[in-house]
Amino acid sequence: IKTIHGIVSEGDITQKGYEKKRGKLLAPYIPQIQGVDPSLQIDNRIQASSQAILPGSKHNKSRAANTRDERFRSDLHTEAVQAALAKYKERKMPMPSKRRSVLVQSSVEACTPPDTSSASEDEGSLRRQGRLATSTPYQGHGHPAVEHWFNRVIQGSSTSSSASSTSSHPGGRSYHTNLFSFLFLSVLLLSTSLSLPHQSLNQSVDTCLSPPCSITSPLRFCHVCISLHIFVLPCLLSPNLFSVHPLQTHFVGVPVNSRVSNKIQQLLNTLKRPKRPPLREFFVDDFEELLDDPNQPKPEGQQMSPLEGEPLGVVTNWPPSLPAALQRWGTTQPKSPCLTALDNAGKPVYTLTYGKLWTRSQKLAYTLLNKLSTRNEPLLMPGDRVALVFPNSDPVMFMVAFYGCLLAELVPVPIEVPLTRKDAGSQQIGFLLGSCGVTLALTTDACQKGLPKAQTGEVATFKGWPRLLWFVTDGKHVVKPPKDWHPPIREASNDIAYIEYKTSKEGSTMGIAVSHAAMLAHCHALTQACGYTEGETITNVLDFKRESGLWHGVLTSVMNRMHVISIPYSLMKVNPLSWIQKVHTYKARVAVVKSRDMHWSLLAQRDQRDISLSSLRMLIVADGANPWSISSCDAFLNVFQARGLRPEVICPCASSSEAMTVAIRRPPEMGVPPPGKAVLSMGGLSHSVIRVDTEEKLSVLTVQDVGQVMPAALVCVVRVEGTPYLCQTDEVGEICVSSGSTGVAYYGLPGMTKNIFEVGTIPVTSSGVPVSDRPFTRTSLLGFVGPDSLVFIVGKMDGLMVVSGRRHNADDVVATALAVEPMKFVYRGRIAVFSVSVLHDERIVVVAEQRPDASEEDSFQWMSRVLQAIDSIHQVGVYCLALVPANTLPKAPLGGIHISETKQRFLEGALHPCNVLMCPHTCVTNLPKPRQKQPGKVGPASMIVGNLVAGKRIAQACGRDVAQLEDNDQARKFLYIQDVLQWRAQATPDHPLFLVLNAKGTVASTASCLQLHKRAERVAAALMGRLNTGDHVALVYPPGIDLIATFYGCLYAGCVPVTVRPPHPQNLATTLPTVKMIVEVSKSVCILTTQAIMKLLKSKEAAAAVDIKSWPTVLDTDDLPRKKSPQMYKPPTPEMLAYLDFSVSTTGILAGVKMSHAATSALCRSIKLQCELYPSRQIAICLDPYCGLGFALWCLCSVYSGHQSILVPPLELESNASLWLAAVSQYKVRVTFCSYSVMEMCTKGLGSQTEALRLRNVNLSCVRTCMVVAEERPRIALTQSFSKIFKDLGLSPRAVSTTFGCRVNVAICLQGTAGPDPTTVYVDMRALRHDRVRLVERGSPHSLPLMESGKILPGVKVIIANTETKGPLGDSHLGEIWVSSPHNATGYYTVYGEEALHADHFNTKLSFGDTQTVWARTGYLGFLRRTELTDASGERHDALYVVGSLDETLELRGMRYHPIDIETSVIRSHKSIAECAVFTWTNLLVVVVELEGSEQEALDLVALVTNVVLEEHYLIVGVVVVVDPGVIPINSRGEKQRMHLRDGFLADQLDPIYVAYNM
Repeated sequence: IKTIHGIVSEGDITQKGYEKKRGKLLAPYIPQIQGVDPSLQIDNRIQASSQAILPGSKHNKSRAANTRDERFRSDLHTEAVQAALAKYKERKMPMPSKRRSVLVQSSVEACTPPDTSSASEDEGSLRRQGRLATSTPYQGHGHPAVEHWFNRVIQGSSTSSSASSTSSHPGGRSYHTNLFSFLFLSVLLLSTSLSLPHQSLNQSVDTCLSPPCSITSPLRFCHVCISLHIFVLPCLLSPNLFSVHPLQTHFVGVPVNSRVSNKIQQLLNTLKRPKRPPLREFFVDDFEELLDDPNQPKPEGQQMSPLEGEPLGVVTNWPPSLPAALQRWGTTQPKSPCLTALDNAGKPVYTLTYGKLWTRSQKLAYTLLNKLSTRNEPLLMPGDRVALVFPNSDPVMFMVAFYGCLLAELVPVPIEVPLTRKDAGSQQIGFLLGSCGVTLALTTDACQKGLPKAQTGEVATFKGWPRLLWFVTDGKHVVKPPKDWHPPIREASNDIAYIEYKTSKEGSTMGIAVSHAAMLAHCHALTQACGYTEGETITNVLDFKRESGLWHGVLTSVMNRMHVISIPYSLMKVNPLSWIQKVHTYKARVAVVKSRDMHWSLLAQRDQRDISLSSLRMLIVADGANPWSISSCDAFLNVFQARGLRPEVICPCASSSEAMTVAIRRPPEMGVPPPGKAVLSMGGLSHSVIRVDTEEKLSVLTVQDVGQVMPAALVCVVRVEGTPYLCQTDEVGEICVSSGSTGVAYYGLPGMTKNIFEVGTIPVTSSGVPVSDRPFTRTSLLGFVGPDSLVFIVGKMDGLMVVSGRRHNADDVVATALAVEPMKFVYRGRIAVFSVSVLHDERIVVVAEQRPDASEEDSFQWMSRVLQAIDSIHQVGVYCLALVPANTLPKAPLGGIHISETKQRFLEGALHPCNVLMCPHTCVTNLPKPRQKQPGKVGPASMIVGNLVAGKRIAQACGRDVAQLEDNDQARKFLYIQDVLQWRAQATPDHPLFLVLNAKGTVASTASCLQLHKRAERVAAALMGRLNTGDHVALVYPPGIDLIATFYGCLYAGCVPVTVRPPHPQNLATTLPTVKMIVEVSKSVCILTTQAIMKLLKSKEAAAAVDIKSWPTVLDTDDLPRKKSPQMYKPPTPEMLAYLDFSVSTTGILAGVKMSHAATSALCRSIKLQCELYPSRQIAICLDPYCGLGFALWCLCSVYSGHQSILVPPLELESNASLWLAAVSQYKVRVTFCSYSVMEMCTKGLGSQTEALRLRNVNLSCVRTCMVVAEERPRIALTQSFSKIFKDLGLSPRAVSTTFGCRVNVAICLQGTAGPDPTTVYVDMRALRHDRVRLVERGSPHSLPLMESGKILPGVKVIIANTETKGPLGDSHLGEIWVSSPHNATGYYTVYGEEALHADHFNTKLSFGDTQTVWARTGYLGFLRRTELTDASGERHDALYVVGSLDETLELRGMRYHPIDIETSVIRSHKSIAECAVFTWTNLLVVVVELEGSEQEALDLVALVTNVVLEEHYLIVGVVVVVDPGVIPINSRGEKQRMHLRDGFLADQLDPIYVAYNM
């Protein structure tokens, strides 16, 4: 301490620095503040002054000292952030891990060694003497070698996602503030709360605490982002959530000891935290108004009075226009220096004198007007717009071009040099040029050579740009004007002088037109405000093409014959001190800089002992309006006061492109009041109220004034939204200016011009009286007028984010993020903050560039701390925090981040982050109220009465009456289908019944009536000796005639056949257990199959999947002896069981239904009548023949009706997609059936080949009905695109329809050949969630199209019943579809272990009304609607609309969701999402998406999926899982097996690319 005290007395360190140093030395001896990490106490003390204490370092350490972006740092703020974070003690979060490929890709892709960031304005990577200087001190190591960095990337993070740790909360503080308590007490909690079947507790505890997988283990990890849920979950797991269904037995007991369910459990534990109360009322579905929080601060001051600047002084012989000033100096003081340009070494390359500027501009003006022509017409006329494309390093050429245009009376439009064809925002610049009618671009020779070229050698046309002629303005291309030519020098008029471009918050580029008069007036006002005098020297570091750089360095300087030293950006990057050195060398009186330039020079100032800033009378800080410039100013002064910098010369100013300079702190000699500072409460500011902060020191904003209003300007502060009422004195509003020196319009945009420059902006008093008749210009600056009439700015409209009615400033949020800790993980100044609109509110998104050498753990740790800090300081949640690889954010022209382009990429899913953390549960407080079911249910009787009173009929419909239909149906006289076959074999032995096609489209096998009968007899003969009547026989055959023949063979022998899909030889592990289960559950005593499958069932590979010793007898039927069975079995009654139909439902339940002989015959008769099937007909079937309607059409209908079936096995389409359609065309089929999977294969596989098919003579005009066999809601999008694609081949759009069947009745609806076309209605999806049907117009918001599922079959009656009261419902009401028909199944053979539960599925009665009829419950929700159409019998037609399976629905927030609706939204959200499936697990919504595209897009999907589900369904997604294509299991009907997927996910078997757990 003594030593440093000595240094202070010698003046080498400041008092403040001394106190910090002393604090650090004493820290170990001082008792620690309760709950604050001692390292934090010390850290935040020493940071600010570190640069003042370290001994002078040489070049290579130029940046070792400072570790944070001064532009965004004030000591107060850093300490606030550290204190806020200290409240949350370090919490270990489960580390995210992701697939290796993603990891390596995201880091190495940028392939930039640490910190050689390219041209980022705020990054400040300094290049010096060919060495790299690191921005952060690597603690104790020098600069790591590039190889070392590369190794780090390749190794990646070796922490697996299961290594979560437990930590406890400090000091019993309430959880109120700890939204982000990433506290995962979880692992143990998990084992105790999840008591699942087949799982011992100890085992689950062991597995939970097992060590993390090492990186070498073959498992790939899912990437886990932690997440936080609002609603407290009452039950963690209801036992029946995980009842193990037969089909899942090979997953038994999986869930607990998998990492994924640990994660979910940890997630749930965080979700039980009480949340801060929502900031505003919920909105009811259509209601978006916000209710104010009664406790929010309200402004209390008087109404502000407009503030007037001092009048403009009269200057004698002031030139009448800027060209006149140039003419004066060019002719009277030709040797006087005007502009000195520097090269990248800081050496002056060229000094332009006023004489040279005058003659060169004249030459250019003459050339432009007289030497450029098209078809003998001059190319340019006075008033035309001309683009100026000059690099930042060539101010001389720019200045000549700018004044050349003014002299020629052309309008210069300065723009950036386009570097590539896809520059960020370049397209918008193109629109600007187009709307300004620019046809000519001026540039330098060097620049023209560097532009991208087309093949012809001409400059390429950039995306969105008009065709331009490029003209090089270097000496050899311009000609000397004749003696008698003089440029017209006129008085400043209201004509446009130049157009300055500006990019809006949304990314669109506007051109701000500035008149000659305004340009002159602004020069006059600046000259007076800054006290400029003739011949002064000024150093300009800013971009000379626009804003302050242009106003001071190109326009006002010429007015006053000043000498400008222009410092190019490229020089600043190499030598950040260059501007200070030039001030010293040229004894400049004024310097124009940004706070960034001050910050950069601080980092390098140690190297220079002998520079002095005493010549400066004004240091103009152009971005002084940025609230965070104050810390740069303070720190700069702190260091450079010792070098002659006087505190009072720092002059922040406020300006905007529209209003030009609004206010500036006057230089000290003008006797102005002292500068002001305000420490404001951030909470107050968020409500636009100014409160000097008193109690809570954490969330404050310190702002400095930007001086007084400009001369001759009138300034008002007005409310931001709505009518521009004047603000109260303690209220923040938008600053409006009325003066002769602002822009006049947005070029070519009259509407916006009105709002910003003209009528829409005249401020009015609270009584509605305009304050003045002069037009005002909105500046887009937010601020207030403080004491002494000083102007304070607290933000810009562009950075304004209004979240839940509170205002936050993007810059403030950036500052908080940067104050979190030294930038070890993300690049300083490469942070973008913006808001996106999701669900009627703005949501904050933070995107930062991650250093390539940052480990996953570090980055994730940093992310979680940023969330905590922003939550504490701003009291606002961050919706999404994303880290992208280094150098991948779009850049603004002079460094910095192109915010609107970044936002665009985020919304389009093109940002490609390498880490994402989303917190919708924390941020989204405006979800609609969860639905409460009404108590005191309305009884079914009142429902009926209500419907009658409302004139609604009961929703009941039936197909044609079978008894009435007299057709010459010979098969009717037989009670049993096997008798029909025998009769046909005798009556028409050679009539062809079946024809099977192979993949080549050739006939693989056929069967006539007699052949089929003979083959069936052989099978019966083989069975009769071995089996008893009534035995169950499993038929395991590929689709073909064997299957049909053995089916009838079983009936001949009196056995009960069970058709089973054979196992897939390449995928035995998952398909064989299902075969085994059906065989066991159906109690089959024998398996009939082919030799090949028999070998497979007993193979070594099969033994790995199932116990092959327990198969029943297996017979192969390939070579049966030609034996006739002694006699046919005759069942005693048609009610006897004919066959069993087994199917796995989409919820993973294996259900077999019993079909009696009577039901089988009735089913065939019903289909025959509906489709008008006769022996002369041919139908084509491309379906799996194992269950449901597919089985009936394949095996039963042909035998009953005698028509010929052309059988196309769907598997064959995988090798020949056109097989089915070619067959339909070749055989001129009128009726055909397919499944959704087949339709999808044709749509995807043949979409682009219709032309080729036409050349092969495929013609589908013969098809009258093409029916999709389905047990789900019709997939309209698919059927429509199928119709559209094959319309070219003659397919009638009316032909495609769907069928509907389910377990209790496999054929309820089927379009058939007669009757009206299927109708489509649009229902409101939000009403559907409340179990209501609300019909809306097509295209209305939230509308969902539903197509009728075909016509109700003859003999079938349908009614819609209330799922709870079991009473009948009215027309167009949503309820469960009940069906009564002679071909209903007679019951479940078994639903494993749930027999009693499902008894009422097959025989249930209405609780009111017709209580006699026995109905079967389908388990599907739907509604009936009477249409205007007439059906075949002349009655009005009743349409049945199926909405979805009750088993599949998700109950969330009291509402009923159909997974398909959420999935449709998700698939639409990004082009790379191939398929999607959703399910819930412990009340969390899990969304699984298949990514078709590169893995780097995986993380883009997280935000898009979360957004779309919030926006369209009002649900917060809990987990987003990104997987490879083909992972979501699909059954043979093309339906998603969501429960299988859920089990696979919980068992960690999906090998996901990425898993995000939303907070």
